[in-house]
Amino acid sequence: MAAAAVSESWPELELAERERRRELLLTGPGLEERVRAAGGQLPPRLFTLPLLHYLEVSGCGSLRAPGPGLAQGLPQLHSLVLRRNALGPGLSPELGPLPALRVLDLSGNALEALPPGQGLGPAEPPGLPQLQSLNLSGNRLRELPADLARCAPRLQSLNLTGNCLDSFPAELFRPGALPLLSELAAADNCLRELSPDIAHLASLKTLDLSNNQLSEIPAELADCPKLKEINFRGNKLRDKRLEKMIVPLGRKEAKAKELVRQLQLEAEEQRKQKKRQSVSGLHRYLHLLDGNENYPCLVDADGDVISFPPITNSEKTKVKKTTSDLFLEVTSATSLQICKDVMDALILKMAEMKKYTLENKEEGSLSDTEADAVSGQLPDPTTNPSAGKDGPSLLVVEQVRVVDLEGSLKVVYPSKADLATAPPHVTVVR
Repeated sequence: MAAAAVSESWPELELAERERRRELLLTGPGLEERVRAAGGQLPPRLFTLPLLHYLEVSGCGSLRAPGPGLAQGLPQLHSLVLRRNALGPGLSPELGPLPALRVLDLSGNALEALPPGQGLGPAEPPGLPQLQSLNLSGNRLRELPADLARCAPRLQSLNLTGNCLDSFPAELFRPGALPLLSELAAADNCLRELSPDIAHLASLKTLDLSNNQLSEIPAELADCPKLKEINFRGNKLRDKRLEKMIVPLGRKEAKAKELVRQLQLEAEEQRKQKKRQSVSGLHRYLHLLDGNENYPCLVDADGDVISFPPITNSEKTKVKKTTSDLFLEVTSATSLQICKDVMDALILKMAEMKKYTLENKEEGSLSDTEADAVSGQLPDPTTNPSAGKDGPSLLVVEQVRVVDLEGSLKVVYPSKADLATAPPHVTVVR
């Protein structure tokens, strides 16, 4: 009778078994009482559904452990979501091995430690060999398991936000330990130091260590080839900072401070030679950086610095005779219409100059074809509208949509109302 009562109290399991479902969600007000009656664990019958690919049990304050049999009973599980429960202080028994698991979400629980036998799974052989995303945020973890990288060697995203960590295990950053890890979030912890070995995470693209107790940023982070987003806000950093390199226009590669120092010396020498206080060229903007310890820069998708405003741009984005695509930006703090008017004038003037240049080439100057040949890149007449000698000279403007931070559309440019005042010798084709 007792077994029948337990079976009847879990109709979701009966339905999933009868319909051979691959996904199961257990949540809602009635869940807590049933889990409490099952001893704070999931019912054993749940682990007799071997076809499940997705299992979520969330928002249950009486769930303290998944219960025995999960690894053996759900071998095809791809996603396991056990968030906002009361799991902790460890996981007994440990979750793995789960050979097909790719997503594991244990956020918002009461986990304090994940030691061997009470953690994610064995390290040899890997208990979670296909795991890509691990979310441990919002727990009480004081340390990470030293064998995490061996347990989940294909991890791509690791979220540790909102725990009590004061350091990372050294094994996490050993060379080749997590070759695919691209996102690491450990904001709102108690981290006091960051090992330079973090640079061994060769695929790292996003690093969030905000609101910790870090005093230094390892300079080695600058050597991470794919790192694009770094957040160290809320730390008490000393003067040791992450510096990126730039190849300034017409100069050799240098760090920002080295470049500024060199330009300051050049400016002083220029004043002495010309016997006057003012300077010309890019030297005239150096004073705008006075008193600043950090300098602004623009970084492209490859992580290369392409602009160091207000000083210089990069050789990487230098406009050459072979340049065929340009990104133009006009900003204003007062009027969107001013931006559009300036962009109109700029585009129309470029069209004028392009037409004039093609019709009045100077003798001895390189033709477009010759210039491309010098660079080792011959143009394709089918993709280059102005390649034809007697054909029209085309300047193609790609329409863009500008949105605000919430994703709401602000403006489309060019619209039908833009580029309306073209000169007679310029035709706008929409």
